[in-house]
Amino acid sequence: MTTTDSLAPVLTIDGPSGSGKGSISKRVAEQLGWHYLDSGALYRALGIAAINNKVSLDNENLLAELVNQVRLEFKKTQRGDWGVYLDGEEIQQQLKTEETGRIASKIAVYPLVRGNLLARQHAFQRLPGLVADGRDMGSVVFPEAKHKVYLTASVEERGNRRYKQLIGKGISANLRDVIRDVEQRDERDKNRLASPLTVPDGAVFIDSSFNTIEEVVQLVLKSLKNK
Repeated sequence: MTTTDSLAPVLTIDGPSGSGKGSISKRVAEQLGWHYLDSGALYRALGIAAINNKVSLDNENLLAELVNQVRLEFKKTQRGDWGVYLDGEEIQQQLKTEETGRIASKIAVYPLVRGNLLARQHAFQRLPGLVADGRDMGSVVFPEAKHKVYLTASVEERGNRRYKQLIGKGISANLRDVIRDVEQRDERDKNRLASPLTVPDGAVFIDSSFNTIEEVVQLVLKSLKNK
């Protein structure tokens, strides 16, 4: 089993929902040849594990214990993309549902759960390097990282991106309602007691509202060279 390497460089990419940090992080990791961590996917996976094991989403203690009872892995799938495995089973499609997202948002506020998942996230720091995507990567999980990016976009743009995703999946949605959901999630993430969403110290601030994915990727790579 590969162990954590504290000498491995870490690039954290934090930001609110819909900022594009997932797509950007994956592409940057691919170009650098580094490992990749999607912290949000770990919370979604834990939510699925809770449902599978009939653990109440209101029981912080049992949810925290569940973190140490299940096997969570983040690795390449047979298709060649990144995927999350729960006890050896790929659960990528389940992670993408709206219900899974709501569950993850609910359990992510628990300090005990976040604390137990911290060690899991640290284990991804391995040579040649790690790109870590989330909402507290640069502020809490990897505060000593030399490379940090805070990626954001306007609420309207992030809502529009989410709306297009839903429509693309054949899911009926109202743009105004989607934007409202994005605003409400922002408030929850910024005001939660455990690891609230914030701009990490020393992070390069990038607004992706008017940039293509490739343009943002290049901005992130440029920030690495400038350090």
